[in-house]
Amino acid sequence: MDTPLFHEARLSKLVAHLYDAAMDATLWPGTASRIAQALGSTSTVVKLHGEQGHVNLLECTSNLVVSPRDQAWADDWHRRDLWVERSLAYGMSRVITDEDLVTRDEQARSGFYQEWLPHLGIHHMLGAVFPTSPGVVGVLGIHRPREAGAYADPERRQAALVLPHLQRALRLGQRLAAVTHQHAVALQALDRIDTGVLVVDGTCRILHASAMADTLLIGNPELAVVGGRLSPRQPTLRDRLSAQVHAALETAHGRAGPPASALLIPRRGRTPLTLEVAPLRPGSPAFGEDRPAVLLFIRDPEAPLAVARLRELFGLTRTEAAVAAALARGQSLEDIAAQRGIGLGTVRTHLKRILAKTGTHRQAQAVALLARSTATAAPR
Repeated sequence: MDTPLFHEARLSKLVAHLYDAAMDATLWPGTASRIAQALGSTSTVVKLHGEQGHVNLLECTSNLVVSPRDQAWADDWHRRDLWVERSLAYGMSRVITDEDLVTRDEQARSGFYQEWLPHLGIHHMLGAVFPTSPGVVGVLGIHRPREAGAYADPERRQAALVLPHLQRALRLGQRLAAVTHQHAVALQALDRIDTGVLVVDGTCRILHASAMADTLLIGNPELAVVGGRLSPRQPTLRDRLSAQVHAALETAHGRAGPPASALLIPRRGRTPLTLEVAPLRPGSPAFGEDRPAVLLFIRDPEAPLAVARLRELFGLTRTEAAVAAALARGQSLEDIAAQRGIGLGTVRTHLKRILAKTGTHRQAQAVALLARSTATAAPR
């Protein structure tokens, strides 16, 4: 039996769901159906109307979904939504019904009522328009067919209780989506550079590792990972790293300390890795605790260069790019000739072409340009 307490409990569950869906986007699908059920209706749409007629359909019940062949027609009606046009003139964040907006005579003459709404099987509307971001208006539309009767004051009051929570949940979801996007961009950027990046805590426990960092840790046993913690094999290096991480944490906490420090990680028969330690200053979250951490940057001087990038930048041939990459790694002309099984004169010819295409005049000048031009690009 529908009692006031029953309606109140149903609306409370809906409000709780709105905030849960704002925090977890996977819960958002089906929200329109929940709104429709809570307000005794058959359909609901939540959408955004932007500038130049742009409409973003955030969520709707399945009975409002049109077939692909009718999509362009449906998009046109969404842009020319009579209820939205009239609601904007009526006032923002005011819950209204179709009877507030359209007369019976207008209904009889309107293509919106005679063509679009019968296709959807709806006639009566309860809803509102509300501000979201600059230049964008949010729309909540709740509907039912003609035979269900017009919406009355009790349903208007129920919608008025839900509307501010929907507005806040949408704003919260949009802000979280923006933060999530920024986070994803930052991680993708870290994975695209040729420097390994680790985020560690005060015990050198690895909180995050970029793709290049994973590669360097796997390929260099001198940088062991024990129990999830970075632990160089040499005890002296392990102690120095621990001390530098602690110093960086002091800086992250806002206390005086060195802004960054570095270590050489020797490798048998190879050039050493370089490891730089830098503080990662925490934000100021309102919830939870600040978690200052430390950034570790690991570079391998012998890492292969992005040969394809050299070809794109300077118009080098495949062979010229391979020679250029070898030069940037510090190899001599004699080493390149021996490694590739070609004559020294051929290598010198390639060098002349590389100088011409890079606009440099000396080998050292070309080497510096080539190395720095791909210094931020992971090999591909």
